[in-house]
Amino acid sequence: MLAETICSAVSAAGLGIAAITAYRRRFLAAARIAAYALVPVGLVMTGAVEWLAETAFSPVAWAGFGVLGVAWLLFMTTRAVERRRGGTPRKDRRERKGRQEGRPAVEPSASAPSLGAGERATAKPADDFSDIEAILKKHGI
Repeated sequence: MLAETICSAVSAAGLGIAAITAYRRRFLAAARIAAYALVPVGLVMTGAVEWLAETAFSPVAWAGFGVLGVAWLLFMTTRAVERRRGGTPRKDRRERKGRQEGRPAVEPSASAPSLGAGERATAKPADDFSDIEAILKKHGI
């Protein structure tokens, strides 16, 4: 009962501020303030505030939140360990199986690495700056 009264008062105050803002000819801001002011009343009318008040004082609900927290902590811990290892468990099993059978970890159909990056390193350093100089001259710098 107290929560509903507080929500109604907050909404009334927000709508008053929205009216003052609209009086100052700031209609977009007034509409935004009115939207925020109507949220508490909407929550009261849907029963969300009553449900939240019942949940806040329920030990079973807090135990449920604790279980959810433990589940989240376990999930995040396993992800951190997986990332630290550097791969997914399935990928690790495939690599170990390949090493045990004497096969390489790389697929036989894998293509050879391209050597296109090496050609670029042979270019003259002056060529790299010619484009930049042309742009600077174009702009008069």
